[in-house]
Amino acid sequence: MKPIRSWSALLASVALAGCSLAPPYARPTSPDATQWKPVDGWQPAAPADGAPRGEWWKDFGDTTLDELVVRAHAHNQTLAQAEATYRQARALTREARASLFPTVSATGSVTHSASGGSRTIVTNGVTSAAGSRASTSYNAGLSASWAPDLFGEIRNTVANQRFTEQSRGADLASAQLALDGELVTNYLGLRASDAQIVSLAATVAAYQRSLTIATNRYNAGIVAHSDVFQGQSQLASAQSDLEGEKRTRAQLEDAIATLIGENAAAFTLPAVADWKPVIPNVPVEVPSTLLERRPDIASAERLVAAANAQIGVDRAAFFPSLSLSGSGGFNSDTLSSLFSSASSLWSVGASLAQTIFDGGARRARVAGSRAAYDAAVANYRQVTLTAFQAVQDNLAATAILARQEKLLTTASVAADRSEAAVRFQYQSGIVVYSDVVTAQATAFAARRALIQIRADRQTTAAALVQALGGGWSGGYGAALGQGVP
Repeated sequence: MKPIRSWSALLASVALAGCSLAPPYARPTSPDATQWKPVDGWQPAAPADGAPRGEWWKDFGDTTLDELVVRAHAHNQTLAQAEATYRQARALTREARASLFPTVSATGSVTHSASGGSRTIVTNGVTSAAGSRASTSYNAGLSASWAPDLFGEIRNTVANQRFTEQSRGADLASAQLALDGELVTNYLGLRASDAQIVSLAATVAAYQRSLTIATNRYNAGIVAHSDVFQGQSQLASAQSDLEGEKRTRAQLEDAIATLIGENAAAFTLPAVADWKPVIPNVPVEVPSTLLERRPDIASAERLVAAANAQIGVDRAAFFPSLSLSGSGGFNSDTLSSLFSSASSLWSVGASLAQTIFDGGARRARVAGSRAAYDAAVANYRQVTLTAFQAVQDNLAATAILARQEKLLTTASVAADRSEAAVRFQYQSGIVVYSDVVTAQATAFAARRALIQIRADRQTTAAALVQALGGGWSGGYGAALGQGVP
């Protein structure tokens, strides 16, 4: 028992003596601001407004969109790939942590051996027979080995894997946020195409009526044939625009099918004739909260922490490594006496290894890990700056598009009235057909621009939510994979 107690004391002292050679870690600094740049027409959120909630797409008030997002979460393959990558990172963390503990193995064997054969021996005229020699050996035992983490190599390896795991968890949240944003943008674009198709169909019908009037007036000898040619050209151009918009809608529908994990050839979304866009109000907090709300920033920061831990792993190579081993068991010629005290045996040992010369390989590895840390810091700062830019850009776009919509609404109403007046004047013979064409083209362009600006306001709201991190709350994979097969 004395050897066991002495070895236990040694193991405890070795475990307590371990240290880490990784530099002390602190999150890198990045250029910050206390407030967002002022934009005319936008007011910062009050503290009670809160941040965008998790199911932010529901603020658009479209049940079809809500159902599509649920299907995308369940069947999108890019999201499934990110979830599998996160599970892999978790498994690698567990594998690295296992190196902190001893490895214990059990063995058992039975061996039967024989030598020689039957033979006759004659000695001094006396004949005798001799048989073969046979023996059986039974063996059972346990062995254990352990490499104490004297200088933190294993613990820093575990830390490196844990931080990488957390980065992959944030990457999973980023993938889900990107999926939600792309799906919402495509769906809103499809509904805008529906509205454009309705508007274009009405425009084609109006141009057809104008062409009929011009043709009748030409047949009556009132106007020149050029009026008919102008009407035909205008009608054909509008019909071409209508076909182009149908192509755009088909492409958006196919893109949505891919995002929700379905075959585009078997997926359709019914058109909506009376599209009424909803523009949600997106609350925006102070800039400092963005660092805690964007999963891509969190992922980049965790990679910095992982690179810092790797420095400790590589620095530990300059110090010796200790390995402890022990074994015990039983060995006997008979099974009945295998576990008797007389058959027992045990051994313990320790080895110490230190690299004396490696041609500068260890110094190169440390230099490389420090360079990797610097690269991770630079990436973190760039991701942070890009995130601030995305929020500021979309804040400006939100305010400017709102003002543009008011102006385009006024322009569209005025253009429609002008078109009606000019068409009546043409029928009365007051103006020429080119005036009708100009008025109709102006009204047509104003109507299309108004539909587009309303769609732009919706997609900008979605982009602003994405820039703010969606509904992510800073967890690393706690509930990120829900709904992913």
